[in-house]
Amino acid sequence: MNPVTLLLAFVSLLYTSAAAQSFTSYANDFFDPSIVVQQSATNSTRVLAQETIIQWAEDLSAQGPWSVVNKPYAAPSGDKHDYLSWAPYWWPNCTDVGNTTELPAEQIWTTCPYYQRDGLFNPDVRTVDNTGDFDAMSNAVLYSAMAWVLNGSDAHAANAVRFVQTWFLDADTAMNPNLNYAQMQRGPDAQLGTHTGVLDLKGFVKIVNGILILQNGKSAVWTDDIKSQMAQWTTQYVQWLETNPIALAEAVAPNNHGTFYYNQLAALKLLLGDTDGARNVTQTYFNTLYLNQIDANGEQARSSSTNARIAQFAGLDAWKFTTTKGGMIQRALDFAMGVNPGDEAADELYPSVGAVASVYGDEGSGDSSAAGKYTTFLEAKEVSYPAEPWFFWNQPLSDCGYVAATLAQASASASNATATGSASEKSKNAAASRYSMVDVDLWVVGGGLAVLWMVL
Repeated sequence: MNPVTLLLAFVSLLYTSAAAQSFTSYANDFFDPSIVVQQSATNSTRVLAQETIIQWAEDLSAQGPWSVVNKPYAAPSGDKHDYLSWAPYWWPNCTDVGNTTELPAEQIWTTCPYYQRDGLFNPDVRTVDNTGDFDAMSNAVLYSAMAWVLNGSDAHAANAVRFVQTWFLDADTAMNPNLNYAQMQRGPDAQLGTHTGVLDLKGFVKIVNGILILQNGKSAVWTDDIKSQMAQWTTQYVQWLETNPIALAEAVAPNNHGTFYYNQLAALKLLLGDTDGARNVTQTYFNTLYLNQIDANGEQARSSSTNARIAQFAGLDAWKFTTTKGGMIQRALDFAMGVNPGDEAADELYPSVGAVASVYGDEGSGDSSAAGKYTTFLEAKEVSYPAEPWFFWNQPLSDCGYVAATLAQASASASNATATGSASEKSKNAAASRYSMVDVDLWVVGGGLAVLWMVL
């Protein structure tokens, strides 16, 4: 048994990673699947991140499968296989409708004019939650595929495939390959969705990543027949993305909507084996929208490293591309690190810090095992960052000694409990003590890839 396997068993006994690292849905991730499939058997600094990945896979899988048809109301087409969501910042104004009694919800949706209240979320949009279900499914596919590689359980691979089949392929539950009714602005004239609805499926990049891991690892449950069916569905959806007026309006959006459009489309090209197409899509992004998204000092609200990672996988090195104002992805991250997050979730930035550090290097560090500019920032903000899944695919990146300290503390706790615990506790802790004796050099290796939208 190799050291990482022993350490994973040790961690499972002593370190409740799931409790320490509560689930977070990263906005959008992509990394080379070989980072998982060809993982180093001697890299122990990633052991806590691996344990978190496995735990998240198990927790998410217990909630699935998910289907687009599981909603109380159908789209205007009358077909529950059509994806449906409502524009989240639009509210009804029934003042001039002329009703004498309170209108039922469904009548409000189709009778009252709706108006936008920017930044104020209308909670009734989650009455139909295709958006939340798709997000959960995308995470479950990614982490289940990773867990299959990390602990060798075919059950994880089977879960990933089951979730893909249920959402995309099975006749009774499959989604039609379009977003004609995504983020509809309700009211008497509502018939179609809006271009902002393309953003609802930003998690498709994670699904593609999960499938590529299954393919790269030659999973027996990802059969040629399933692959062919998924390719047919994807081909139809890509055609919609490239030709439908709703989708094309999203392609020219100058903010994160446009950026997510391109990384979704590029990832789908990779799923179809069209590497040239993926490279062309990312090249188009960097030649157009990207040019106006970052200022020279890094100030920005619209930059994404996702497209750089997909471009890199497709053979285009875009990490040093500069905008018309001389900005670049690294400077955008550096600027964001110095901004007070205010009411925003500060931890949304941390995966991006890891991504930039793994690509450009941890500035100020003499070697990959020592803390530099980026790891110093991470340690100050969230000391347990090496237990986060994104740490696994963002390498080389120092753990600042966190893993060794955590395992040492767990080992000491096990030793103390052995002296006073019950027979069953003594047996468990004795096993843990044996694992803790494994001699492992704490070092990190290169090649980790991650993607995440960086937004202030």
